[in-house]
Amino acid sequence: MKTALITGVTGQDGSFLAELLLEKGYEVWGSLRRSSSFNTGRIDHIFDKLNLRYADLTDAASIDNLVAESKPDEIYNLGAQSHVKTSFDIPQYTADATAIGVLHMLTAMRTHCPQARFYQASSSEMFGSALPPQNELTTFHPRSPYGVAKVYAHNMAVNFRESYGLHVNCGILFNHESERRGETFVTKKIVNGVVAIHRGLQGTLTLGNLDAKRDWGYAPEYVEGMYRMLQQVRPDDYVLATGETHTVREFCEVAFNLLGMKYQDYVEIDPKYYRPAEVDVLQGDASKAKSVLGWQPATKFEDLVKIMVDEEMRNV
Repeated sequence: MKTALITGVTGQDGSFLAELLLEKGYEVWGSLRRSSSFNTGRIDHIFDKLNLRYADLTDAASIDNLVAESKPDEIYNLGAQSHVKTSFDIPQYTADATAIGVLHMLTAMRTHCPQARFYQASSSEMFGSALPPQNELTTFHPRSPYGVAKVYAHNMAVNFRESYGLHVNCGILFNHESERRGETFVTKKIVNGVVAIHRGLQGTLTLGNLDAKRDWGYAPEYVEGMYRMLQQVRPDDYVLATGETHTVREFCEVAFNLLGMKYQDYVEIDPKYYRPAEVDVLQGDASKAKSVLGWQPATKFEDLVKIMVDEEMRNV
């Protein structure tokens, strides 16, 4: 039986990955951050099957203890301060958790289990204003403290691989959503708003930049890509993406249409939701992942939106 350690196990990707690894017969460990409210909703159905410990990426000692105790064969570092807009408000914490936290993880791995395989959750936000389509060779030009922190983490992961011969892999994942997406992310905010308006619970939906273009995929397919990276003999970096772009406006249009409404009648714009530095277009080229990993996305954009709307309709 292999052992896997997942930071960020309570998040969207962490919960899907934990399910996948349990199905494959892994012993799965995960880190929890202490909170005054319960934050395990995404993993409550598998809670008793997981080995959970309190730890924080900003606390090197807790990370060292976690890795030493779990002695994992595979480490999936998914934890971070992952909200782009919020990173402008709390840049130092974003750097501590999203950048330096990775250094804590890599150091603990090198100390306690250098034979393990490591997955670093890199991000398409590292590309920022780089011209699309973006692939593994595209120069990074981040446009947010979050993107900058992810570039540091990515380069540190590559450095540990090259300096110490560790099996360290970076997945440069473009936007991937699901019915488990966090409430503050724009896709989930749109879906929640559409259903609430349909139910008569609210009258309008307030958003920011409707013209931002993103490459949206379905999260469970992307965690399968993470797993495949760590099964390769040679560690490397891979872009995971659909290769298609859609605007926030298109997401609104599809979501409202599913419930027989027009987004123009309900969506309002508030400049406070704009970022200080915008990223106009993110479009990934996942050719390498397709050829090496045999990975490619299956869920289309319209189907992704429908999955999210249908789930919200069931829950409300």
